[in-house]
Amino acid sequence: MEDKNLIVGIETSDDAAIYKLNDDLAAIQTLDFFTPMVDDAYTFGQIAAANSLSDIYAMGGKPLVALNIVCFPNCLPVEVLGDILRGGADKVIEAGAVVVGGHSVQDDEPKYGLSVMGVVHPDKVLKNFGCIPGEVLILTKPLGVGIINTAIKGQIASKEAYDSAVKYMCMLNKYAGEVIHKFPISACTDVTGFGLMGHGYEMAEGSKVTFVFYKDLIPYIKEAKEYAQMGLVPEGAYKNRTHLEGKYSLMDVPLWMEDILFDPQTSGGLLFSCSRENSTTILEQLKSYEVDAQVIGEVIPREQAALIVK
Repeated sequence: MEDKNLIVGIETSDDAAIYKLNDDLAAIQTLDFFTPMVDDAYTFGQIAAANSLSDIYAMGGKPLVALNIVCFPNCLPVEVLGDILRGGADKVIEAGAVVVGGHSVQDDEPKYGLSVMGVVHPDKVLKNFGCIPGEVLILTKPLGVGIINTAIKGQIASKEAYDSAVKYMCMLNKYAGEVIHKFPISACTDVTGFGLMGHGYEMAEGSKVTFVFYKDLIPYIKEAKEYAQMGLVPEGAYKNRTHLEGKYSLMDVPLWMEDILFDPQTSGGLLFSCSRENSTTILEQLKSYEVDAQVIGEVIPREQAALIVK
């Protein structure tokens, strides 16, 4: 569908839709929901809400209004649903937005998420393309959440691994978004189900450039290495790898790191490109918000592969 006011649609697999309302205001619309990855209902609600809100920040915007999306089995106590919704509401409040209702259906498995509407200036929209050769790539959360969630489901994960994964999944990208909004960012996305490689490919391909990721710079939750070596790799990682076959080049990357690169993230961090000159100041300001961000690569002119890891 075409509309002259639709600034961002589905053409580039971007994180949300942007619709221009006037010269100074555009609406951002997004939706996401999924099944539980932790047993605690309140924590699940927090994670699902943080994940849903993330697309607004990835587009450079501010969330305003959220609607609950609920699937819930009638065999579970209604108090469990209350805890899920309370967790989601608390994250929406932290984001400075408001929950205005939603919709629920009976289902065999719990599912929860949000439809979120936000706003952004039409001239300040962050898209997932537009990277310029010579820029650096910054990631604001460590990888490995999907692998650790697999270990959690297998009741193998240590308390330290569980706590780290929950910490990052519950963390809003609001704070990273507030920092990068002050700088000229060429492109931005949030790293979620397609993993670093999948979302990185969308950015590189859309920008007609090549991303070079340096494996020694890529942050990951430390226990993810051990669990990957044990074979605790989610199915989505294999699907991500198959989907990108022939579109990337790995140079002396160990198998466990490959698994982390393709690992589907839940409520992952922002991946963005910026000038080298601004990167130091950006990282300093992110650190003041306790955001564990670091440079993980650079943008170079297009080569045969859209992604290179070395």
